[in-house]
Amino acid sequence: MVAVAILAAGRGTRMKSDLPKVLHPLGQRSLVQRVLDSVAGLKPSRRLVIVGYRSDRVREALAEYPAALEFVEQTEQLGTGHAIQQLLPHLEGLDDDLLILNGDVPLLRPETLELFLNTHREKGNPASILAAHLPTPKGYGRVFCDSQQNLQAIIEDRDCTPQQRQNHRVNAGVYCFRWKDLAEVLPKLSTNNDQKEYYLTEAVNLLSPVTVFDADDYQEILGINDRKQLAESYTVLQTRIKDDWMAQGVTIVDPQSVTIDDSVLLHANVVIEPQTHLRGKTTIQAGSRIGPGSLVENSTIGENVTVLFSVVSDSVVRPETRVGPYAHIRGQAEVGAGCRIGNFVELKNAQLGEKTNVAHLSYVGDATLGDRVNIGAGTITVNYDGVNKHRTTIGDRSKIGSNNTLVAPLTIGEDVTTAAGSTITEDVPNDCLAIARSRQTVKPGWRPKEKL
Repeated sequence: MVAVAILAAGRGTRMKSDLPKVLHPLGQRSLVQRVLDSVAGLKPSRRLVIVGYRSDRVREALAEYPAALEFVEQTEQLGTGHAIQQLLPHLEGLDDDLLILNGDVPLLRPETLELFLNTHREKGNPASILAAHLPTPKGYGRVFCDSQQNLQAIIEDRDCTPQQRQNHRVNAGVYCFRWKDLAEVLPKLSTNNDQKEYYLTEAVNLLSPVTVFDADDYQEILGINDRKQLAESYTVLQTRIKDDWMAQGVTIVDPQSVTIDDSVLLHANVVIEPQTHLRGKTTIQAGSRIGPGSLVENSTIGENVTVLFSVVSDSVVRPETRVGPYAHIRGQAEVGAGCRIGNFVELKNAQLGEKTNVAHLSYVGDATLGDRVNIGAGTITVNYDGVNKHRTTIGDRSKIGSNNTLVAPLTIGEDVTTAAGSTITEDVPNDCLAIARSRQTVKPGWRPKEKL
């Protein structure tokens, strides 16, 4: 078994924010949540989050995390070694390994952590460290090891000779210790350094032998200290996500202009056009074409749907439907199969049957439309009386004329036609024509008299 400790006590002053650094979002999840998610497959015996700056905010943000968490306070931030020293009373008698991660290093793959842990166990050494080969290692502590991957030294960049700086293997700040061995050396840490802090690397130096495990992809160990690095990490994350989907048969026409959350599910033969963004718990089924210029968020898109220059949020669009351009579907709307939702149409909390059309310039809110209904241009449902929302129901095969105002609560039956320009305030039974407008008056000779 393994226990996991996550360092999450720092403020992150370079983020220029009162929000603790580990709570800044990377995509739809915070940095620390991504770190926690990366160890889920290891099935840790315990998950300890070491908190300090605005610990109440961190606790609150993780209050509904699906696994049990233990929070350990580091009231003063005196270095990584000091943070782990705070675990001594909490892990007394622990007979497991301890995996130590940083809450601001969110790109580690679960597969890498699993290999790292397995290697640590196979070697049977008291400690293991994760390293990687950086193309530009300036500023990072260099890791030196022998041919058996046993650690020889960790030398800070400023202390390296010119020859030592040619070594591109750097310390990732991720460790796995046999807890009993680590607990023995933690009280021996000193502050004999420029920062006058307790460093975990000193604990590594007090143990032997120490295994060095190299991550295959150096980008996994990139930490986040400022907004620029946050943006760079998001680019790495997006590249991973899009590469994976393209390998599974999704066409992404211009990957650089597209963003896809890692909570999105795509089926093969989906086409994602440029300037399209897929967010949250979204599913897009085979044959659908999304974009260009579209946002789909927390929605389900059926097979062979087209969404062009439009926004779909918290809704369902069923197969063979065309949406857009410039449509907005939101608020738990459900669009049936084979529908047409056209230019400048907004649907909110509306349920549409099959082959129903709202082709242009309409607002349909809090409404239920049957099959094969046609809504004319410029029609709106008047669903709000200033206090409460009310519902409009329209039966199968009814045709609502252009520029209609449907004042809810209202029920329009099946096979109804309403005349253009009508304001419908009363229920209409099946198979009727409803006309609700003033009679046209024509006054001849109405031309204004010209001034002399």
